[in-house]
Amino acid sequence: MNNLNNTVQLIGRLGADPEVKTLKGDRRVVRMRLATSETYYNKAGEKVQETQWHTLVAWGGLADVCANHLTKGQEIAIEGKLNYRIYTDKDDNKQFFTEITVNDLLMISGRKAG
Repeated sequence: MNNLNNTVQLIGRLGADPEVKTLKGDRRVVRMRLATSETYYNKAGEKVQETQWHTLVAWGGLADVCANHLTKGQEIAIEGKLNYRIYTDKDDNKQFFTEITVNDLLMISGRKAG
């Protein structure tokens, strides 16, 4: 149970192709948007589907795997940790971000033909 601190596990579909950036020292980072959906029936018996969007971040070798093998619509499973970032923009407004730093990834569906 020692590894359960701040652990997130999700299965969902990518909302867009991964966005790759190369930082100083040739360090690569990938940002992705993951949609997770839940379906249930409301009191009126109507089927309701709710979708939540999550921002994923992957670094280094895992970023390279994501950039080279993942595409929009692909179903993946991830394990990672939850991170919060706050910064003040040029108009002095605080911006809040919640991200999941991916530690492990499994491709559930094959690569989509583009």
